[in-house]
Amino acid sequence: TCNWGSFALSYCPGEAKLRGTLTSIELERPGRGDLIAGISVALVLIPQSLAYAEIAGLPAFIGLYAAALPPLAAAILASSRYLQTGPTAMTALLTFGAISQVASPGSADYIEAAVVLAVIVGVGRILLGLARGGIVAYLMSSPVLIGFTTAAAILILASQVPTLLGVDGGDGTLIGNAWRAFTMAGSWGWPGLILGIVAAAILVAGRRLHPLFPGVLLAVVFGIIFSEATNFDLLIVGDVPSGLPDLQFTFALDGFWELVVPGAVIALVGFAEVAAISRTFATQDRERWDPNREFISQGVANLAAAVSSGFPVGGSFSRSSVARISGAQTRWAGAITGIVVLAFLPFAGVISSLPRSILAAIVVVAVLRLIRVPTMIALISKTWGQAFVAWGTFVATLALAPRIDLGVIIGLLLAAAVHFRRETLIRVTAERSDGTLTLRPSGVLFYGSAARLDDAFSGELADHPEIVDVVVNLEALGRIDYTGAVALKEFLDEAAAAGLNVSVRDIPTHAEGTLNRSWGDELTRLRWEG
Repeated sequence: TCNWGSFALSYCPGEAKLRGTLTSIELERPGRGDLIAGISVALVLIPQSLAYAEIAGLPAFIGLYAAALPPLAAAILASSRYLQTGPTAMTALLTFGAISQVASPGSADYIEAAVVLAVIVGVGRILLGLARGGIVAYLMSSPVLIGFTTAAAILILASQVPTLLGVDGGDGTLIGNAWRAFTMAGSWGWPGLILGIVAAAILVAGRRLHPLFPGVLLAVVFGIIFSEATNFDLLIVGDVPSGLPDLQFTFALDGFWELVVPGAVIALVGFAEVAAISRTFATQDRERWDPNREFISQGVANLAAAVSSGFPVGGSFSRSSVARISGAQTRWAGAITGIVVLAFLPFAGVISSLPRSILAAIVVVAVLRLIRVPTMIALISKTWGQAFVAWGTFVATLALAPRIDLGVIIGLLLAAAVHFRRETLIRVTAERSDGTLTLRPSGVLFYGSAARLDDAFSGELADHPEIVDVVVNLEALGRIDYTGAVALKEFLDEAAAAGLNVSVRDIPTHAEGTLNRSWGDELTRLRWEG
């Protein structure tokens, strides 16, 4: 049986897929460092959750719901002791792109669709974790992520421009709305803009002073005091319900199928940051981490977000770093973060007068570090193939906004195409000596490159009609599959039928088995004995 009474799941017999994934999970006793880390992260998370909810096209207060139960739920099953779960900028933008196609932002249907999307993301991650699919955390190509995150960060910045300038965003694209706001200088809300600039300066300066400097908290407090003490016309957060969210366990399925593909993309792309966080900190501390368990913990966190009327959540690198620097010792740090946010909800009304330009400044400072254009430019001189993938993903993400999930899919297809082309590029060098032609293939010989190998061999024979003996040296050959082995044998048979003496030498150990299975006794006969 599973013992939940002490926050422990020691073993559940009879469920094979859980074995090795959810065994020996114990929530250790919290330490003083966990308390400090949990409170420190909560002070950052509360205003960030408001800002990220607005990026997702939702009322700001819903961000608080997504910041309360999910960290608690994730802490029980998480593999990393530092991982901090909750709303993130990237997941929020993906959420906006998905739901804005099925409902109007801010409407009741839109809010309900966000809940359904969180269910899809949660179930998808849990299934991947139970199926031990954590390996997919390593399958997201780095160029795809670089191109996507850079484009997404630019779109996030564009979404904040109208708020910073205090003008109506309009109904166009994110970049179009930002440009429109820039051209309306006569309508700019200067008090809000100045507030945003001051808030950004506080955040940047505080970060340089010390990683734990409470810059976000100071910016928020300053904004609320300024709003309450002056009569300037500011865009503010507005009414914020006080109290705990109503828990819901039934969900409307309108637009469900339209959300499946975006939900799957969020489940995978959103987990890439989680994997990077856990893997990086585990390496630094020389600890193990389990991607399958992390998938499940993040899946449960998203179900908790759905139950509490939130939206899809993920792991935050910046908040996880704060937890680590603050001295987090166990996964209780994440749980304490959720508890602090829950304790704040009855008093959430105090932020109703917070200027939205402060939230915009928080977002801008947070996502600027995600823009990696210099890295993308550097890729051009290092590897054209990977540069093509990064820039292709970047352009596709910008062009298809707000459906940036499609940008990820296109990036993955580009990465697969580049990889397939590289795999089919088999090279053949030739050496002639005393009537003997030695052919040295290098690369991967499989069904996709077999035709290129045959063309290269045939071309060499056509260029040297005087040759009598042909030796195929396989020492530089990489992986070889059955189709490649058969293609190689067909070439040797055709050469022998043309009156040439053919043989094979220096067969790599990894290729021996494949050639034995496909050639049989012919391998012994053709092996070069010179």
